[in-house]
Formats: sequence, structure tokens, C-alpha cells
Amino acid sequence: MDRRELADFLRSRRERLDPADAGLPVGPRRRTPGLRREETARLAFISTEYYTRLEQARGPRPSREVVAGLARALRLSDAERVHLHHLADVPPLLPAGPSREVRQSILDLIARLPHAAATVISASFEVLAWNSLATALMEDFAAVPAPERNLVRKVFLGPQGEGLRLYGVSDAPGFARSAARRLRAATARYPADRGLAALIRDLLAGSAEFRALWSSHDVAEEPTLRKTFRHPLAGPITVNCDVLDITDRDQRLVIYTAAPGSASERALHLLAAAENPLPGRAGGAGVSA
Repeated sequence: MDRRELADFLRSRRERLDPADAGLPVGPRRRTPGLRREETARLAFISTEYYTRLEQARGPRPSREVVAGLARALRLSDAERVHLHHLADVPPLLPAGPSREVRQSILDLIARLPHAAATVISASFEVLAWNSLATALMEDFAAVPAPERNLVRKVFLGPQGEGLRLYGVSDAPGFARSAARRLRAATARYPADRGLAALIRDLLAGSAEFRALWSSHDVAEEPTLRKTFRHPLAGPITVNCDVLDITDRDQRLVIYTAAPGSASERALHLLAAAENPLPGRAGGAGVSA
């Protein structure tokens, strides 16, 4: 535990906090910014003496309960809360499971990408959100039950004859390897998530290929920069595949774009026009129920 760094961090967070934000009277006698030490201690449900020792870099390592109380009293952000846990040498509690709620700003973003297909994927490979071009290029996710929107289920447990030919993409074997590795890492982050555990059990029971990949215990990914969709109507469409991490929710925004001036770009434009035939109608974003 770095006592000096912990002390400085606590002091800096205490001094920046407006007493009114903590429900405390400001009063005319305050000479220093932020909360007083005794106020912080009271909000954290610890003694003033103990809190003072922490700020003076003299205190023992705080318990998980004390760290949680300090984070609550100082109104820390998620990133600050994790930082406080590390400074106190108290591992932060893992979230119960992968987040399935997509931020509205992300939904607005993918709806504003009329010439790019975009999806939001959870840590367990659920398709959580999509725009209209993703519907045209891949499938109408809104028309299938939520469990069937899981990409690894489609890859490893899809109907006979489909298997790894996920949406006719050229990199299906690479996607399968990457998916198994990401799932292996996800189970370490969310050991108590029943949905993720059930998914792994189903995959192990139903796919020999997944069992072989799972047994390798690999967690390093193979990034895919380009892939080709074999669309049943538009034919082969080669796209760049860019993946942006939404770190605060452990989600990924996947954006598919074609090279400017290419036949694939023209094919995407045709799919976009077919999906949104009315002039001036913008493609919307879907979200899983």
C-alpha cells in the first residue's frame, strides 16, 4: 500500500468536493475549500482520528468496507473508485456480469452512420445494438429472440451446415478463435455471472470445435482488420473492420466500412438505399430488448 499516494489522493478529492453536494451546510466560517476531515469521516462512517491518520500517511491498510465508505463519501467516479482500491491495496470487486445497457450517445452515433454498418457487442458476444445498414448486411436482429443474437452461439451452435460460415464472412475460423479467447478472459472478469456460465456450458456440450479452442486457455486476440461478407443479394462485400472499446461498459463498437470508390462501397450504398428507401429518411439504431 502506498500510504503517501493514498493520503494525497484522499486530500485532493476531499478538497474539491463542495459541501452542498454532500448535503452539508456551507456556513460563513469555512476557510478552506471542500469538506472538513471530520465531515468526510462522518460521511464514510469511520472515526475522525482514523481518517486523519489516513490523510497523514500513518494509517493501516483500510478494509474493503472502509474503502467503499470513502468512495461514497467523496463521490468518486468509477475510475477514481478503482484507483482508490489500487492505492489502498484492496482489489476492487468485479461487476456481477457484462453490461447489457448501451449508452444513448452510442445509439445516437451508430444511427448517424448511414454508409457504415455498426453493431455494439457485449463481453459475452451479445449483439446489443445495431443500425439499419447492419440489418441489411447481416440480419434483422430485431426479428429474432435475444438469445439468438449471440454471435458465438451462431458460430458454434448454429444450424447444421452453417457452423463457422457466420453471415458468409471470410474470417469465420479466425472469429471463432478470437471469440473463444475473449470468452475465456470474460469468465475471469465475471466469475459469478450465471448467463455467461450457462453460455460456456452450452458451447462445451454442443461444439467439439469450441471444446478444442477452450482447452488451449489462450486469451490473446487476433485482430481482424478486413473481412468479406457474401451477401445473398449484393454478392461479396469487402469491408474494413474497426473495433472501438467502450471501456466503462466492457462493450465493443464494431464498424464496417468499404474502401471509397470500390464495388463494395457501391454495394453498401445500394443496401442502405434499400433499407431506407424514402428520401431524407435516416437509418435508425436498434437495441436489444
